[in-house]
Amino acid sequence: MVFTLHRYIFREVIKVFILATVALTLMMSLGSILRPVQEFGVGPGQVLRLMIYFLPVTLTFVLPMAALFATTLVYGRLANDNELDACKASGISVLTLVYPGFILAVIVATANLLLSFYVMPAFIHQAENSLKNDARQILFRNIQRKGYYSLPPDGRCRIYADNADMQNNVLSGVVAVDMASNGSIKRIVTAETAKVVFDPHQNINEVRINAHNTYQIAPGEDAAFFAEQLSLTAEFGALLGDNIQFKKIGEMKQIRRNPMLFEPVDRLARRLYATFTAELLAQQINDTFSSNAKTPFKLFNDRQVVEFSAKSCSLRDEECLILADDVTITERPVSGNTPPRTMRCQKAFLNIEGEETAPTLTLDIQNAKWTSPDPQQTQENILTRQIIRGLVMPSAVADNFKTDDILGEITPKAISAALHDGPDKRLLALQDQLQKRITRTLTSIGSEINSRLVFGIGCVTLIMIGIGLGIVLKGGHLLTAFAASAAPALVFISCIIMGKNIAENPSSRIIFGIPMMWAGLIILSLLGLELYRRLLRH
Repeated sequence: MVFTLHRYIFREVIKVFILATVALTLMMSLGSILRPVQEFGVGPGQVLRLMIYFLPVTLTFVLPMAALFATTLVYGRLANDNELDACKASGISVLTLVYPGFILAVIVATANLLLSFYVMPAFIHQAENSLKNDARQILFRNIQRKGYYSLPPDGRCRIYADNADMQNNVLSGVVAVDMASNGSIKRIVTAETAKVVFDPHQNINEVRINAHNTYQIAPGEDAAFFAEQLSLTAEFGALLGDNIQFKKIGEMKQIRRNPMLFEPVDRLARRLYATFTAELLAQQINDTFSSNAKTPFKLFNDRQVVEFSAKSCSLRDEECLILADDVTITERPVSGNTPPRTMRCQKAFLNIEGEETAPTLTLDIQNAKWTSPDPQQTQENILTRQIIRGLVMPSAVADNFKTDDILGEITPKAISAALHDGPDKRLLALQDQLQKRITRTLTSIGSEINSRLVFGIGCVTLIMIGIGLGIVLKGGHLLTAFAASAAPALVFISCIIMGKNIAENPSSRIIFGIPMMWAGLIILSLLGLELYRRLLRH
């Protein structure tokens, strides 16, 4: 008889639970994709795929709500129809009758933990890959709709265009703004037309803009020039954001052991690494100039040796050094009978390009004067611009980075030991940013893991409270108990949110945030125990 009752109650609960899940999922799924649709300009086909990819995120919140609604409604109806009283008169305890609801609560809690720790991160990763594959469509659609698009994740490269031809990958009336990490403008490039080429990589899409009839403007007196063709390269990073809340439990544990596995930390560490490299190079160049004014600094590639001297070498940013005042540059071929050529100018730029851990150097010479080595030709010539690419980083700088442990190589102790004048304000600011980012990442991992555990386990208590309130409030409307059970659920969720905010707030401590999350679960459990104590007594 008891088994028959359990089966009857469970069947009723499951029917309402499934209907509520379907209805709530459809409503919340539409809301979850509004931001990608508005910000990324995805097409109709992509919208349907995004609804599927965001389904686990929706179910994480829908399943507890649907289960709470179903159990409260079914047990409230059973109590209102005096079916529970008939069972009690037959000697069947109330606790025995709540077994079907308890089984559903355990199933929902288990599903919630699996969804939040494993399924949801995997589907978000698939959504990111889907959006990354449609990067070209997203870029062109946004330019067609808004007239511009800022490349994710940090928006440091913004592209404006009068017309976007997605079929031919061509932009017309182009203005590209390249910004530094501090928000200042590094350069502005205008072009009549530009061909956009996407080069996919594992984590990003590399966007290459091949512009025609260009004009570049950048800070500095000699940084404006015309060019028939110019190629710009930028990263098309993560659209949904590389966030700890979208990581699996295994990934979070790995990031705890090695923060460089988290893309924002890796990106900031590489910026610091690149700035440190540039500081070391500037230091070595200035040391060479100061030791002997006649001693040039030497660089080389596979074709030529370049010697240069100047009165000063300063760091513009992590990607560029400025040689200023009476700059003399001599090109000597590695092989062959071509005579060397000496150029003189007031300013030249030494750009650091390529990977941060294996950079190459490009010497950009502007408005240089030179005289032919032929004694018959004494007339002075002028070079508007000369670029020497592929120069090898000096071994004195490259030898400072011999391992793959970037975090170990850019510690304050390592930087202070390598720079005899100590780190400048730029390096100190980046060190502070990196340390704060690592600390924030580790605290986010702790708060995220605990919030998922608390919410998953709390589903059982929430649903059991809903069952109890459904029985106690049997005299009112069927939805009265559900409305009453929403109050403790609201307090419980508020404790989780406040605990996460406190734990992740730089001005507070994680030891205060995590106990608040668990305190909400403890309060909810005590409320449930008191509710069932009174229910059994009466």
